[in-house]
Amino acid sequence: MAKARDIPGLDGRTSFREAARAAVSVRAKEVFDHADGVLDTEDAERVHDMRVATRRLRAVLEVFEKAFDRDLHRAVLADVKALADALGARRDPDVQLASLATLKASLPPEDHPGLDLFAARLATEQAEGNRVLAKALETMDAHELQERLRALVAA
Repeated sequence: MAKARDIPGLDGRTSFREAARAAVSVRAKEVFDHADGVLDTEDAERVHDMRVATRRLRAVLEVFEKAFDRDLHRAVLADVKALADALGARRDPDVQLASLATLKASLPPEDHPGLDLFAARLATEQAEGNRVLAKALETMDAHELQERLRALVAA
């Protein structure tokens, strides 16, 4: 899992609004930095890292809610939540498939056909999750989420 980046410039003299701007800026950058290759089902860690980054962004948006324009904040938070949900739809089958592969390796070959059937079902769920995530990423771009986060911080 990608380590959370430090938020520069925070100390006891930092105002609530300055802290809010800095925290949202850093956490938003983390989300978008993990977006590259996130639809690659061969590398489940990319989805995991982006999902964790989205949770961190959501947390700072909720903690610093009072520092931002209410309407802009509400709309941005809703889009971040939708993106997190889409990442979860893809991540859950990833985790299950990895666990199933570990289980399969520990069992005798005569037990593999049932596991293979279950893995095929999970692969279908993973593909569907990837379609949901692809749509969410398109929506994120169409709604200009990254730009709206910058505007939220600048307002």
